[in-house]
Amino acid sequence: MKGLWLENNQLQLKTDIPIPEPPPGEALVRVLRAGICNTDLELLRGYYPYKGILGHEFVGVVEQGSEQLINKRVVGEINAVCGYCRFCRSGKPSHCENRTVLGIVNRNGAFAEYLCLPVKNLHPVPENVSTEAATFTEPIAAALEIQEQVKLSKDDRVLVVGDGKLGQLVAQTIALTGCDLLVVGRHREKLVNLEVRGIKTGLSDAVTDRTFDISVECTGNPEGFSTARRALRSRGTLVLKSTYAGNLSLDASSLVVDEITLIGSRCGPFTPALELLATKQVDVESLIHARYPLNEGLAAFEKAQTKGVLKVLLEMN
Repeated sequence: MKGLWLENNQLQLKTDIPIPEPPPGEALVRVLRAGICNTDLELLRGYYPYKGILGHEFVGVVEQGSEQLINKRVVGEINAVCGYCRFCRSGKPSHCENRTVLGIVNRNGAFAEYLCLPVKNLHPVPENVSTEAATFTEPIAAALEIQEQVKLSKDDRVLVVGDGKLGQLVAQTIALTGCDLLVVGRHREKLVNLEVRGIKTGLSDAVTDRTFDISVECTGNPEGFSTARRALRSRGTLVLKSTYAGNLSLDASSLVVDEITLIGSRCGPFTPALELLATKQVDVESLIHARYPLNEGLAAFEKAQTKGVLKVLLEMN
């Protein structure tokens, strides 16, 4: 089969990769669509020493595995877990000590014609959700994880820093809570996507220091962190939603003095993410900037790294 293979920070299109054989408890999924996200780009830059097929945002059709899922469109949770370590036993499987992660840690990913995942990781896609829209299930779930970790109320002032793919989805999901929300970014044309949904936006200079209860950093760069941090009142909460390729410098003393709560946030719940798509409470179509066939995957990655580009999809069929 064909797939985009990463090795030694070099990406190549391979055409001789064996079709995987699903082990017991897993399913063989024929990939239909897959989305390129910032984590894929960071892996290309050396964020983590991964070797294999990239990609973890996907929609596919089950060809082998559970009879209940055969020939159905599915999306999949990316952490394949052991089920017996302390995190699995305590209901925190995304932190499994023995996990593999689709396209990220010791498991070939979705930028190929086929992939394997445990059957328990797979979720059927509702009939009224298009294949393209369903590719956003994983990042929407990641955005919803914030609300699993932090209780948001209508009285909270919340700042989202970043107008990229993740920032847009974080903003849309947080807006549903009815809180006092502001989203800041660098690109007016991207912020328009949120303004048409009634979400307040601005550039970074629109942030008044020490006036927010919660800030969510979605840029993965030091400037974004600085903006998110200075926005917080004492005893505020800072949620880090992006991976950082390099080291981040911060004023630890100010975190102590202001008693700031710092929370890392990544994978989230798929069922409510699919429900938001099915009920059209989030808009994802406007985030799609380009589509490429798998054969043109290298060009797709170049496009995804272009300034101002949001989501790039790979089409396998």
